[in-house]
Amino acid sequence: MKTIKNKLALALIAAGLSFSVTAADLKLGYASDPVSLDPHEQLSGGTLQLSHMVFDPLVRFTQKMDFEPRLAQSWERIDANTFRFTLRQGVKFHSGNPLTADDVIWTFNRLQASPDFKAIFEPYSEMKKIDDYTVDIISKGAYPLVLQTATYIFPMDSKFYSGKTADGKDKAEVAKHGNSFASTHMSGTGPFTVTQREQGVKVEFTRFAGYWDTASEGNVDTITLLPIKEDATRVAALLSGGVDMIDHVAPNDHQRLKSADGVDLVTLPGTRLISFQMNQNRNEALKDVRVRQAIVHAINNQGIVKKIMKGFATAADQQSPVGYQGHDSELVPRYDVKKAKQLMKEAGYEKGFSLTMLAPNNRYVNDAKIAQATAAMLSKIGIKVDLKTLPKAQYWPEFDKCTADMLMIGWHADTEDSANLTEFLTMTRNEKTGKGQYNCGFYSNPEVDQLVTAANVETNPAKRAVMLKQVEATLYNDAAFVPLHWQSTAWGARSNVHAAAVVNSMEQPYFGDLVVDEK
Repeated sequence: MKTIKNKLALALIAAGLSFSVTAADLKLGYASDPVSLDPHEQLSGGTLQLSHMVFDPLVRFTQKMDFEPRLAQSWERIDANTFRFTLRQGVKFHSGNPLTADDVIWTFNRLQASPDFKAIFEPYSEMKKIDDYTVDIISKGAYPLVLQTATYIFPMDSKFYSGKTADGKDKAEVAKHGNSFASTHMSGTGPFTVTQREQGVKVEFTRFAGYWDTASEGNVDTITLLPIKEDATRVAALLSGGVDMIDHVAPNDHQRLKSADGVDLVTLPGTRLISFQMNQNRNEALKDVRVRQAIVHAINNQGIVKKIMKGFATAADQQSPVGYQGHDSELVPRYDVKKAKQLMKEAGYEKGFSLTMLAPNNRYVNDAKIAQATAAMLSKIGIKVDLKTLPKAQYWPEFDKCTADMLMIGWHADTEDSANLTEFLTMTRNEKTGKGQYNCGFYSNPEVDQLVTAANVETNPAKRAVMLKQVEATLYNDAAFVPLHWQSTAWGARSNVHAAAVVNSMEQPYFGDLVVDEK
């Protein structure tokens, strides 16, 4: 708490004036920091967290997974292919420019051109301006997930991001892992501005005085995000008072936080799928479905959940968690070493073979330990694994190039819908549409592609569920990937930080609404 603010509060109270909420400063100990300030450069949790802090979406999810209006104050379906959004008036960007329909359309067009985001927006043909505060988003056919899509439209300041830099580059350029204008400059409508950034050291945010949401109870004035890679170090920083809130509390540390004074453990069941992809383009053996099935049978994912995750996850057998359209309760985990060895023999690999494995060591809960356990399990069926783990910042450039035979990937469905998992992780790679953007297994099945494409224009939930169940069964039988578990989520916070009110299953706390009591 800043001393000057406390003095101001005392002065107001002495004068008989109300001062119900004191502005607060917050220090976050996060496993990593955003790789860029460009909201369209990388489709990742870190980027989306940054977007909720500095920008604002048209619509966002509540904790109960309902939709609530943000920059779009209302919406309505006009016809089968047309959805209309009415924008809030009087909203200002950090630059001072007013938000209008032109900014929303400019952002939509940029999303359609972004390598990472274009697959989400591929179902749409265009966005049209009706007037300065009304836009229509038009799909190529009937589309059931328009509001889910709208949670990814964080309007950017089109005037701020238009034009040329001093060295003649387009300010609107999306540069993957590059150094573009948008990767180092920001102008959003959100609750915070970025005032200082040292990659890998800290990011400082300051409350935007002109923030449109005056009804928000949030009282955080400044945020300092400190990337702290090691789980134990983050916990120690919280317990010592060095930070006020941390993410990704490892299962081994849950009891430690529960028993500590002045600290709360905040947990939510998660739907993020942790899996391995098997790169058929790099290793000839992985093209054989029997080898892929052997690998799936060799990995005891239920044991990983019990021993490594301490029960803080659910063993996966498919992409879709319970509750998603497409989840098939008939599919079960298949750990069976004897069966795995038999499959290897049938495929002609009774003596095994070697493969390379790549995993992050600071992105998912216990990611490096999970990779090590997986490698040990594969050794039991004669597969010799050369494992390499990397920090998140170095991992993603390597993943994007699919530089190993097996690669770990975690995915939370962007639209809270199982088709999204398939679109990014197991559909045939297509640079034009963005489908299969993160399919480093290079798995390709026309039946899966056709089913998901049909499901994405099917507005009858029952019919759609049948299609998506068929997708899951096909992926299961083809051993298209190695399912590990659905990761639960946990944060730690000082007891004066009302974290439980702003966290969500998307793992993107709405810090603009966070209330912190005076210490």
